[in-house]
Amino acid sequence: MFIRQLEYLVTLARERHFARAAEACCVSQPALSAAIRHLEEELGVSIVERGQRFLGFTEDGERILGWARQALAAWDGLKQEASISRTRLTGTLRLGAIPTTMPIVSLLTGPYWAEYPDLHQMVQSLSNEDIVRRLDNFELDIGVTYLEEQNLTRFRVLPLYRERYVLLARDATLLDKSQSDDGKTITWREAARLPLCLLTRNMQNRRIIDAAFRKAGAHPRVVVETDSVFALYSNVRCAEMFSILPHSLLSLFEMREELTAIALTPELNRAIGLLALDNDPVSPIVSAIWAVTQRLNLGAKFDFLAEADLQTSDPLLAQRFS
Repeated sequence: MFIRQLEYLVTLARERHFARAAEACCVSQPALSAAIRHLEEELGVSIVERGQRFLGFTEDGERILGWARQALAAWDGLKQEASISRTRLTGTLRLGAIPTTMPIVSLLTGPYWAEYPDLHQMVQSLSNEDIVRRLDNFELDIGVTYLEEQNLTRFRVLPLYRERYVLLARDATLLDKSQSDDGKTITWREAARLPLCLLTRNMQNRRIIDAAFRKAGAHPRVVVETDSVFALYSNVRCAEMFSILPHSLLSLFEMREELTAIALTPELNRAIGLLALDNDPVSPIVSAIWAVTQRLNLGAKFDFLAEADLQTSDPLLAQRFS
């Protein structure tokens, strides 16, 4: 019952509403409220601020909530450890990935499934900030996100690859008036004059791109903003716009003759990697997934495939990736 009480408490913190928390836990609202009251009685403190609706947690409640999250994470680790002793790793891997890496997450989930077929995987598209917060709150096991420009001292870090940004165009002839004289690259100032489809401004990928334009002293002509990576490709493919994408995505797009990937200069790149809380002991799921991921070489794969796509569009462009 104690573990269930903690699950109710953590779910209430996530949902911020008694009825929704009860629904998520598959119990009635009175049962959930009673369980939390019993927990308060057992601990001798008031945890939840109550009124006509959920008002939040008391100061004591916030501290207890942190311990509840840690206790549930430890309980999950204990069950995972027990599953290993039965020779089959079971449980749920909770993975959060920034939107620009979601299309390539299958290159991780596939090997994980091959190695541990009884392991359930839950993948969510989240911002970098949400990934870090949910890792801290024991709501995720691992995250796939940027490694630079943030404090990662409390995390285990496994670099995966460097995403390098390229301009995606449907028809290279549309670039005749914009492309650099060398025919191999395009500058950020030149790219700013094109009709662009970019991710929305609240996304880290967009903030990185906007910073590159500012550094070049350019103001981009953004026609469409979206929170979908697939929509970026669709607007290039069907609406004859242009977009700026990580080169890792080229391996998943249908690069026909009318689609061209062009290197941007100066080159813009960011490190992408795997994060997990630096706990001791490490949960069996995190430890197992970490070992599988260390055997992958995504950076070499993406560079090779991007080079092939650039060679299809223009052999000279591949020089930027060789």
